[in-house]
Amino acid sequence: MAARSPRDLPKVSAMQPSIEKSQEIIALAKSYENTPWCEQYERMISGMLYDSTVPELEEGRLRSNKLIKKYCDYLPDDATPTSLGAEREKILRQLVGKCGQSPWIEAPFFMDYGCNISLGDRFYANTNMVILDCGLVTIGDRVMFGPFVSIYAATHETEVQSRRDNIEFAREVTIGDDCWIGGNVVILLGVVIGKGCTIGAGSVVTKSVPDYSVAIGSPAKVVKKVEPLDEKVE
Repeated sequence: MAARSPRDLPKVSAMQPSIEKSQEIIALAKSYENTPWCEQYERMISGMLYDSTVPELEEGRLRSNKLIKKYCDYLPDDATPTSLGAEREKILRQLVGKCGQSPWIEAPFFMDYGCNISLGDRFYANTNMVILDCGLVTIGDRVMFGPFVSIYAATHETEVQSRRDNIEFAREVTIGDDCWIGGNVVILLGVVIGKGCTIGAGSVVTKSVPDYSVAIGSPAKVVKKVEPLDEKVE
């Protein structure tokens, strides 16, 4: 699953809302499953100011909550690792927009909508993952999360009246193939983490990270580069 490079990001600041819809993002979202399509949904995924309280979005979040509870509660006494993985994967595919092969998410976890998330092959997340997927969240192949990883694709304006009016905006987040995201990492909206990256535990990622980098700290900064792999070899 190809991830966007940091140099492909739009030049507008991630902390400022967009002023028009993104036809590119809307076209991508149309290939996803389970989306609560409406005018405010299009504004939301485009990074524009939107009203999060419209019925379609409220119903989308409720649907997500029900499926997450079903996933996390599913643990029959006769479960085996194989049967548990198979049944939970069925639920996960009803929840997220796209899902690769062999995903494993440890319970509990939380997603706002789920439908705005694309998971690559062999995705693994340890316990207490949180993804506020008001913007599209794309996660590549063979990505691993430590416990308590949080992706915040959603935010609010700093003006108080806007928050009183339930107005929000969001940005995409992209994580490339073969990344390891350490425990308690927070990834903010608009960030692209390139392929082959490691993000140290407890880091807060506020800016995009280039391919094959190790980044740590708050805000996270690149401290070393690692050797790229031969793309033809898994």
